[in-house]
Amino acid sequence: MNTEISGIVFIFIAAVALAIPLGRYIGKVYNGDATWADKILSPLDKIFFKLGGVNPTKQMTWKQHLVALLTINLSWFVLSMLVLTNMSWLPLNPDGNPSMSADLAFNTSVSFVTNTNLQHYSGESGLSYLGQMILMLWQFISAAAGMAICAVVFMAMKEKANDKLGNYYNFFVKSVTRVLLPLSIIVAVVLLFNGTPMTIEGKSQFVSMQGDTVNVSRGPAAAQIAIKQLGTNGGGFFGVNSAHPFENPNYFTNIVENLCIILIPIALIFALGYIVKRKKLAWTVFAVMTIGFLLLLIPTVMNEMHGNAAIAKMNIGQPMGSMEGKEIRFGAAASAMWAISTTCTSNGSVNAMHDSFTPLSGMFAMLGMMINSFYGGVGVGFLNFYIFIIIAVFISGLMVGRTPEFLGKKIEAREMKIAAIIALLHPLLILAGTAIASHIYAQDPTAYAAWLNNPGNHGFSEMLYEFTSSSANNGSGFEGLGDNTPFWNIACGIVMLLARFLPIIGPVAIAGTLASKKYIPESAGTLKTDTATFGLMVFAVIFIIAALAFFPALTLGPIAEYFTP
Repeated sequence: MNTEISGIVFIFIAAVALAIPLGRYIGKVYNGDATWADKILSPLDKIFFKLGGVNPTKQMTWKQHLVALLTINLSWFVLSMLVLTNMSWLPLNPDGNPSMSADLAFNTSVSFVTNTNLQHYSGESGLSYLGQMILMLWQFISAAAGMAICAVVFMAMKEKANDKLGNYYNFFVKSVTRVLLPLSIIVAVVLLFNGTPMTIEGKSQFVSMQGDTVNVSRGPAAAQIAIKQLGTNGGGFFGVNSAHPFENPNYFTNIVENLCIILIPIALIFALGYIVKRKKLAWTVFAVMTIGFLLLLIPTVMNEMHGNAAIAKMNIGQPMGSMEGKEIRFGAAASAMWAISTTCTSNGSVNAMHDSFTPLSGMFAMLGMMINSFYGGVGVGFLNFYIFIIIAVFISGLMVGRTPEFLGKKIEAREMKIAAIIALLHPLLILAGTAIASHIYAQDPTAYAAWLNNPGNHGFSEMLYEFTSSSANNGSGFEGLGDNTPFWNIACGIVMLLARFLPIIGPVAIAGTLASKKYIPESAGTLKTDTATFGLMVFAVIFIIAALAFFPALTLGPIAEYFTP
């Protein structure tokens, strides 16, 4: 047991130790400062800028950044739909996998363009190699889009910012070439040497000891797995994701992949400190996020290591903890660590089945997505946290009788209205979607029996988890839910679209508006936002909003299941 805990501690410490220098490097890239990679990668950047007809030095307003983001995402969505609905006759399909139906292709295209990677299909049989590689391309693109728009907010937070906030295409291309691509190559090579396949040949065959001929799916997996973790994408090459021995062969690769999940989200916090020249603020944000992360991680690890109470009542020993739905090569503690890492970020990959976790562990995984800002996804995690900062500044200012200011800019009614709308959007999408699904199922449980393998409180949790995952752009699931149906494909697709782009538009609009305001130097009346007191205020705001919004639904699902005999 001590060895398992040591593995968790090592992953976290290693992630932070790597994230600090990586964050400084990312800050330099976005700031336009010289880095070691310039001589190597600047020629590659220039190729992309020339092909796209982009002038990377042209300054853009926050509105122009959003137009660029939305326009290119629409183009990627259309291309993805064309490929996924025509895979059967397109090249690179050695196993003869069929094309997707329109509703499944819609869900999948939206899922990968929005960095969600919710998969209502099994990769081995549901996609051709061309389809897999197109989706792998979106994993680079969607991650870079989130990082680039986060860079825009960082630029707006500078002391002497104005309405010109850098160039979106410059941030986007460099997020790929300077950060995601080099790291992905390193991780892919590590996975390759540990047994993950990287080939375009079809299924391999072998004869088992019983004399049966077994077909084993393979493909260009190593490259996709690297970017799925680094870009907080989460979409796996194989149906069972990182529980599959080809995606995650051993305990060492499990450490590498889990570290990759939280690496860039943490690094971007330190990039913030470098860009706005406020390291203390960055450490305050990191401390709040880390406290929240640990409050979800520690009880989850304890629950899974202590075993399942229902099994204990049958006088069955559980020396390895609750191992239902988990891989022996990882164990209960490492599976719990992965579950919280993947749900606190918007990663969504799994190395165990969350549907089999003990009830409260499932609740903590859901809470990570409901809060959606304890590290969060690459780029967008900080944008979600930024909304809570704005709300906390406004409330704190009113409480102590000081003008609500953040980094020298007044927060007024317009910014608060936007922040309130964005803060309420996430609960609205989750709870409204779950309520509609529950109503449809309750009207005719027989007709919709295929939806739920576990009716009752756990079945409610399965539906709640699906909409929570969609709204958090996470992509993991309680896989007892039969989700490849027109209702779930279309409903989750709509939620993913709204939950991806509206929470981006809101923070960028706030940051852009604040940047255009007159800078007010700090004085004795300025509310300090880089102190432990303010950090506790932000945490309190997050806790209150999450508790008020989600506690009733959690009571009907995992909490009720926990107290059910």
